[in-house]
Amino acid sequence: MEGLLMEKFQFLSPEWIEKAKEIRESHRDGETNLAITIRMNQLVTDLPFDGEELRTYVDTSDGLLEIELGELEDPDVSVVIDYDTAKAIFVDLDSQAAIQAFMAGKIKVTGDLTKLMALQGSIVPNEAGMKIAQMIKDITA
Repeated sequence: MEGLLMEKFQFLSPEWIEKAKEIRESHRDGETNLAITIRMNQLVTDLPFDGEELRTYVDTSDGLLEIELGELEDPDVSVVIDYDTAKAIFVDLDSQAAIQAFMAGKIKVTGDLTKLMALQGSIVPNEAGMKIAQMIKDITA
């Protein structure tokens, strides 16, 4: 698809969520299994569109990183994060932004902080993971 302009979507908009999910699903075979099991709810605040917050969750119970809309019952950890910080972490893969935001109180964590830290340390994208990350970045406005 070189030379074609890829349609871009605002981070966390319904269209972006659908396209990002399609990208992850179409490249599932090359993903690395994660050694850590975590069930994490996220509340993203200060959205620049349709409402002020969005609830998502991360679940690695099956060894793969699953990110979906909604909430898990009895999560290991819950995180409240603002839109701009979430975009820096999840689209730009800026781990330094995560540390700075946490230290500045922009990320609020309840539950098992050690699992969250272990998750961050265990995500070392392989070639397929980097390709997925780049494709998601390419569709993000």
